[in-house]
Amino acid sequence: MFGSYGRILVVNATDRSFQTESLSDEVLDKCIGGKGLATHLLLEKNPPGVSPYSEENHLIFATGPVCQGPLWGGSRYGVFTKSPLTGFYSESYSGGKVPEAIDSAGFDAVVIRGIAKAPTALSIHPEGCEFFDAGDLWGADTYRTEEEARKRFALNKEGFRKPGAVVIGPAGEKLVRFAVIENDLWRSAGRTGVGGVMGSKKVKAVVFQGDRKRPLADPQGVADYAKAFSRTNRDHPGVKAYNSLGTTMMVAVMNRAQAFPAKYWSQGTCEHWEKISGERFHQEHEVKPNACLKCFMACGRKATLVSGRHKGLVIEGPEYETIYAFGGLCMIEDMGEIAHLNDLCDRLGMDTITAGNLCAFTMEAARLKKLDYPLEYGDAEGVAALLSLIAQRKGIGEVLAEGIVHAAKTWDLEELAVHVKGMEPAGYEPRVLKGMGLAYATSDRGACHLRTTFYKPELAGLIAPDAIQGKAEMLIDYEDRLNIFDSLIFCRFYRDLYPWEELEKIVSLVTGNPLSTQDLRKKAGLIADMTRTFNLREGMKPEQDRLPPRLCREALPSGHRITEQELQYMIDEYYRLRGWDQNGAPIMS
Repeated sequence: MFGSYGRILVVNATDRSFQTESLSDEVLDKCIGGKGLATHLLLEKNPPGVSPYSEENHLIFATGPVCQGPLWGGSRYGVFTKSPLTGFYSESYSGGKVPEAIDSAGFDAVVIRGIAKAPTALSIHPEGCEFFDAGDLWGADTYRTEEEARKRFALNKEGFRKPGAVVIGPAGEKLVRFAVIENDLWRSAGRTGVGGVMGSKKVKAVVFQGDRKRPLADPQGVADYAKAFSRTNRDHPGVKAYNSLGTTMMVAVMNRAQAFPAKYWSQGTCEHWEKISGERFHQEHEVKPNACLKCFMACGRKATLVSGRHKGLVIEGPEYETIYAFGGLCMIEDMGEIAHLNDLCDRLGMDTITAGNLCAFTMEAARLKKLDYPLEYGDAEGVAALLSLIAQRKGIGEVLAEGIVHAAKTWDLEELAVHVKGMEPAGYEPRVLKGMGLAYATSDRGACHLRTTFYKPELAGLIAPDAIQGKAEMLIDYEDRLNIFDSLIFCRFYRDLYPWEELEKIVSLVTGNPLSTQDLRKKAGLIADMTRTFNLREGMKPEQDRLPPRLCREALPSGHRITEQELQYMIDEYYRLRGWDQNGAPIMS
């Protein structure tokens, strides 16, 4: 089938073996690639109820039909597994340069199972996999590991493109349940703990390389489309905004909307927000746009700090979510300190959203005298020390490394904890943006903002933020389109540039299948059903499709609130429009 390789690589870390498996056109047509294919493989290969850190939990790397082609926003890969943070479906995506190296190995997906006897590095190439000892890298941070992996574990055969590596840091080795997989130094497959699963298999690094490219149904048509797309969209207002400030622009947007979670979910704004805004960051430090391959949006911020305690630090970031987590929830008022915490998380290999939430949770527990630990709001040095303890699983870090559910239960603070299915929300207050409340509640991987990015239509005025009626229908439209995005795989920030009618054109040019929007919606719905089926199989209950009671019980100081009745109305509509029963289970025809 055009747009695919028609094969996957299955690697067994236990006995250092591998095998290539063919994919039928029927499976490829049903799943498209990326998320669709990986979800199919998880259902097929993972035993029901398997422990996330078991050798039988599969870790899947997948690219999509548009990777390595000329289409803008297509340099992405996904990681899929059973999450050690939530116990449910896990998906996480990353960009940069490495996705094209992954794709050049010539597989639609690389599936890793088993547990190595000692720290190991894998080198994936078109003929299969080479295994290397990586014991001397065990304990190294992600920056050093990635540099060494590319030097030592690449085959560098004639005709192969430049190798790329995905790696874990000390947090992944210690099985921290929100550990990440890093690439290109600062790019992260960040949420749900995929780095912990990689660490549980004692795989420190995976290097990808090759000379393969996906066959396209109409190569010239794809090239012409990409050229025309660039001419049409380079000056789009959204493109200019991301190029100018990246995601840091959202600090001002969310505070003005009073939807910026602060002081561990007790406020919708903070007085110091201008100090941590994108505008101030760009004024006070050297900050330049930085792009993934095949991207003219350049949302990344390549920053060099020119003042403060961390003068000279070079980092890509911080992104909005990191600023919200440390600057909002933890009330840290200095962007240099936030950048340092971002850098620390990157080196250790931890998700900044969960890390910031847990640090703020600890601050609030200490403030309420429920916990004897010296950490106050605004204490950047204390947060840095706590992050190191978490990555090492020492002292209080042992509790927090297990995630918010375990920490809240251990400290008898379950009423205080803010999470859905064990994963904390991103920086969009659901008591203001009620559609985001629905998005958090129903997301398969926990309180996720990226499965729908529904803050976009609410903030843009496409639907009123406090509206209830019509929310589920619009959210499903966004979710379905982004299911197709994640199967192709496209970057989220191209969502306004690739509406349904453009996806029709792309799928036809790439795969040769002239699918209508209705056809694509059906495929997206099937992917949603498969993902939901995986979670139900793993024991998820309908009562877990909820916001934490605290967010429905407590209003913000601004008066904004979301009631349980409002949330239930939207959930019921969501189930009905998805074609699921009252318990949220897909109805098989």
